[in-house]
Amino acid sequence: MSITEHEFKIKLEEVEDPDIGEDIVTLGLVNDVAIEDETARISLALNAPYAPSEMELGNQIRELCDEVGLEADLRAHVGEEHGFDDTVLPQVRNVIAVSSGKGGVGKTTVAANLAAGLEKRGAMVGILDADIHGPNVPRILPVEGEPGVMPNEDIVPPRSDGVRVISMGFMMEDDDDPAILRGPMVNKFMLKFLEGVEWGRLDYLIVDLPPGTGDATLNLLQSMPVTGSVVVTTPQEMALDDTRKGVQMFQKHETPVLGVVENMSSFICPSCGDEHGLFGTEGADGIVDKYDVPLLGRIPIHPDFGADGTSGPIVKDDDSEVQDHIEEVVGEIADRIGETNRRTVAEHTPDEPFDTLPTETED
Repeated sequence: MSITEHEFKIKLEEVEDPDIGEDIVTLGLVNDVAIEDETARISLALNAPYAPSEMELGNQIRELCDEVGLEADLRAHVGEEHGFDDTVLPQVRNVIAVSSGKGGVGKTTVAANLAAGLEKRGAMVGILDADIHGPNVPRILPVEGEPGVMPNEDIVPPRSDGVRVISMGFMMEDDDDPAILRGPMVNKFMLKFLEGVEWGRLDYLIVDLPPGTGDATLNLLQSMPVTGSVVVTTPQEMALDDTRKGVQMFQKHETPVLGVVENMSSFICPSCGDEHGLFGTEGADGIVDKYDVPLLGRIPIHPDFGADGTSGPIVKDDDSEVQDHIEEVVGEIADRIGETNRRTVAEHTPDEPFDTLPTETED
């Protein structure tokens, strides 16, 4: 006799979340199970498409289905009942803020490559260049056309090899024109970017914030359901001082800090292969330890990454020596997004999660 739905739900307790360390049923990650015609239709409360850990969870569930003689039909769904805000940007699954305590640490380069890297994995991605005074995303993600306009005057983002891009740079006649804007004007542009863009359906919206902890960043935190933030720094002590302030700002506003990316972490000599810490070594480790946030990766100094890498994202350049480093950072960030979302689900899970699972297929 085939396994029953109740027996299969119990079997699902064997699948453990690789980041949290508890089984997926206890965490409330199983929305629904139905078995029909030797196929197990399973709805999962997962919300980080193409994150390595969530893909591995899917593979474990498929293996379990195979063990009991069932085909797997996996689907993902999260909503308000899981603790997610579906009123602001309802078609955007995750808003990821990329920030830095000061300028010149490679924040925009990291943000653009994160967007391109997630799109490369198969996700639907947009990037909002919210660095009003230094809109450089289009340098790294050159767009294929001009922004469009909907009948309601919403902006339609142009694309850069699949990534939807909106930038203050589109509003300037010349690339060298300065954005001389005071607080109220900055807020006006930010409001338009937040409420007046037709993004469509996105798995990830990457927001490249201005450096520091000013009005634009605070407006974002107050206006959008930010899944988490990525903080970019270099190993220099002056950069680390400002990075600490940025981490504290996010924590005070109850925005999860997904982790820290240490850019320009070392220089690898192309002649001898020796590694040199030109700006110090392991500078981000102190922030990681003090504020209990993950280190998402270290990116070495390389001409491809930030120096002359303006013709496209390095994460899509198979000839670049830095590509593997960027790929690892993108995968780590995706995993931290997934873990953050799964912890949110767990916080909204009943004490007896099986109570929410039907034991029979509902008509």
